Amino acid sequence: MLAAARLLTGGIWQPTLRIKPLVFCRCPSRPFSAQGHLPQLPIPPLRHTLERYLLALQPLVTPEELEQTRQMVREFSKPLGVGMKLQDRLEKRSLRMENWLTDWWLQSAYLTCRLPLAVHSNPAVVLPKQDYNDWKGQLRFAAKLIAGVLDFKAKLDSHVLPTEYSRGKPLCMDLYSKVLSSCRIPGPKHDTLLNYGNTRSPPTHVTVVRNFQFFHLDVYNSDGSPLTVDQIHLQLQRIRNLSWKTDKEPLGVLTSDHRNTWGQAYNTLMKDKLNRESVRAIQQSMFTVCLDSPVLKISEEKYTSRMAAQMLHGGGSYSNSGNRWFDKTLQFIVGEDGSCGVIYEQSSAEGPPIATILDHILDYCKDPDTLRAPMTPLPLSKKLYFYITPEIKRDIEHAKQNLDILVNDLDISCFTYRNFGKDFPKQHGISPDSFVQMALQLAYFRMYKELCSTCETVSLRNFHLGRTDVVRSASKDSLEFVESMDNAEKEVNEKIAALRRAIDCHSAYTEMTLKGLAIDRHLLGLKLQAIEEGLSVPEIFMDTSFAVATHWRLSTGQVSARADCVMCFGPMEPDGYGVWYNPLENHINFSVSAFNCCEETNAEWFSKSVETALSDMQNLVLEAAGQTS
Repeated sequence: MLAAARLLTGGIWQPTLRIKPLVFCRCPSRPFSAQGHLPQLPIPPLRHTLERYLLALQPLVTPEELEQTRQMVREFSKPLGVGMKLQDRLEKRSLRMENWLTDWWLQSAYLTCRLPLAVHSNPAVVLPKQDYNDWKGQLRFAAKLIAGVLDFKAKLDSHVLPTEYSRGKPLCMDLYSKVLSSCRIPGPKHDTLLNYGNTRSPPTHVTVVRNFQFFHLDVYNSDGSPLTVDQIHLQLQRIRNLSWKTDKEPLGVLTSDHRNTWGQAYNTLMKDKLNRESVRAIQQSMFTVCLDSPVLKISEEKYTSRMAAQMLHGGGSYSNSGNRWFDKTLQFIVGEDGSCGVIYEQSSAEGPPIATILDHILDYCKDPDTLRAPMTPLPLSKKLYFYITPEIKRDIEHAKQNLDILVNDLDISCFTYRNFGKDFPKQHGISPDSFVQMALQLAYFRMYKELCSTCETVSLRNFHLGRTDVVRSASKDSLEFVESMDNAEKEVNEKIAALRRAIDCHSAYTEMTLKGLAIDRHLLGLKLQAIEEGLSVPEIFMDTSFAVATHWRLSTGQVSARADCVMCFGPMEPDGYGVWYNPLENHINFSVSAFNCCEETNAEWFSKSVETALSDMQNLVLEAAGQTS
């Protein structure tokens, strides 16, 4: 019998594991010196994962449901049972692959997912509002932004981009070579991912889109040198002059539709040679720059929330959504009103590398121009034309209707919590991330009188070709903490002790995840191994408890960028919330998303609940320390 309770000592999970020695991958051809010495992602012992799984269920299901699942786990983990066979196959898979998970994760999490990329998949980042409010400032900033990306690319291509480290250990830099010149290609049943950066003739152009019109902009001179800011600015002025009409079909909205629908429309679109050439020019470009029209002015309080929506979906078919190509890995958005940000497609990009690129670009944009444009005349940018048949026009109209429904359904609230930032928890010996995660647990519990499955995305870049896993923030300890907070019979010392146990439990799970020993990707691997071998899906994955455990009503994460920005994304579930935060020294930027179609969720209410939870927890810490707020 699996005794899950034995894993708890004083409320903190303390594993005793026998792990195989780490295997190192040696790939000397890669440009980063540490890349060839990164450890492989391990496969956790089956017993460890199943025990952790039962622990994760404790605050989420009834005792009767837990006992039923425990029986299934016993059966699954028998010495000659299906679980041990699948575990053995996974371990053999690990021996023959650079990373046993990455290919599976790419397919299952992204390329086979059929939901629209807009809101449901592509995250966005809202950057600080820029100091301009007209088209002249817009083009000038866009020119510097493009030059800044080219400067970053030059460092990447010349192998001088330094290897990143976390906790003194090198991180996998593989994603940096995939962010530029990549694009997702729709299919009627599953998508594909193409990268043109490693071809014999890598792309030398970017896509610029304005008023629903796309342009091929070469950003290198014939000698291979990048265009200067002045040269790019001149080309952007020409593009503006060529795109003053707004009566074009918003072809880009096709990319926002359901993947099956877009896949079918894509096949129709690509039957025409002119369309094929134009679409491939977009797909092969290094990145896209969206020159957006200004949006309706609103109060300063709601500005960031409105901008987050603009970055995520473009505001709808009659706003700037036609200026997007959601399949493109990297799209920079520069508004005429000073708004700016980025939206990215996740199959070949993730938050931390995107944050690093953005920090570099913003630093670049702060520097005064030093190079002046030479007098050499530049060729006009190539406008990309499309032949819109009646069938394609119907597809566009259908996509517009679906997108506008999605735009109206998204409920998003961005706010800055200013009472403290990450410095306050640190001063009291508390992990800032764990502190925020417990505030999210408290906020949710106060609204719904229960906890829910909560995932916090954590990077696995400390492993070769590592992507992500999740920390489960809902635990027996976090439940005890949130129940104690509003219990008048509990003393301050009891509440602070409960808070510290919950934080220690979350921190321990985080450490476990960073070691590649979290449970969710391992469980996914066991399930996919069974499917790959044509076996019946094991009973534990068909269980009600498993459905509850993987129904992420709170999907959360943080990306620590130096810029005073906030990342945003849509909820993972129709009745859930998407919460992202950027903890800076003295304040924390938050975005909270939900869907209006769900009567139980409200992004603004949850935001207020999070603010109150943070303040109450701050007061508790100060009171316990003998201080006043």
